[in-house]
Amino acid sequence: MMDLRILLFFVTVPWIICETAKTNKVVPRHKGILKVDNDEEVNSGSKAVMEVKKPKKKVILSQDYDNPADKDVEIPGADPKDHEDLPTCLMCVCLTGSVYCEDVSPDMTTVPALPQETAYLYARFNKITKITNKDFANIATLKRIDLSGNLISEIEDGAFSKLSHLEELTLAGNKLVKLPMLPANLLSLDVNHNLLRTKGVKANIFKKLIKLAYLYLGDNGLEAIPPLPESLRVVHLHNNNITSLTDDTFCKGNSTHYIRHNMQEVRLDGNPLTLAQHPNSFICLRALPIGHYK
Repeated sequence: MMDLRILLFFVTVPWIICETAKTNKVVPRHKGILKVDNDEEVNSGSKAVMEVKKPKKKVILSQDYDNPADKDVEIPGADPKDHEDLPTCLMCVCLTGSVYCEDVSPDMTTVPALPQETAYLYARFNKITKITNKDFANIATLKRIDLSGNLISEIEDGAFSKLSHLEELTLAGNKLVKLPMLPANLLSLDVNHNLLRTKGVKANIFKKLIKLAYLYLGDNGLEAIPPLPESLRVVHLHNNNITSLTDDTFCKGNSTHYIRHNMQEVRLDGNPLTLAQHPNSFICLRALPIGHYK
């Protein structure tokens, strides 16, 4: 009896499994997951099955904020003209009325474009080689220019002449062989440590500057002292090639009563000159030239 039951079990179970397989179909789902549907569901949902096989659409995620790099951002109240001054003020330090361009890297070889309201320019220790008439043409507000420690060998004649408010001009430590025309209201001029010779300095270039108080011409190659204005308080002529003086260099040779009241300091040391040979050249001064002399 037991053997009969076992035989019926092995015959009946395979038959049931085969009948079930005929009435059902196995439909593969996306990504390897199997889904079993009946025939009616497969036929009626054929469109849904086909949609699974379609390529996925590219999904673009929207950002929660605007990226300034994706579009131009307009700042309310911003003046487009302000951008014209950006290049100079990125290389230099721009404060109200002052521009500091000292030892700029990469090397600065020309005078940068300046903001219109610039009154004080400090462009020291750069590689500027030439000053043109256009460099300061539209900056009428300039009061002080310091270009010391550059490589300036040429200045066009009208570069400074129209700067009616310019009071201080410093060109020390350059390679100048000639001085340009100077503005009438200049109070201080420093051209120490250049390559100036007498032929490069016009005869009356300083005499016309009736407000000039401080003149520094030391460490050049001058052979003679040019005519000096009455307004001078300090004049430095040390370390040149000056060999002689006249009674009219500082004083008026035809007047023994003339006193040069404004002149406070004269330097002539470092020249091939013996002061004792020119006693009348300093008779009008309130003090003798300072420095060490032979």
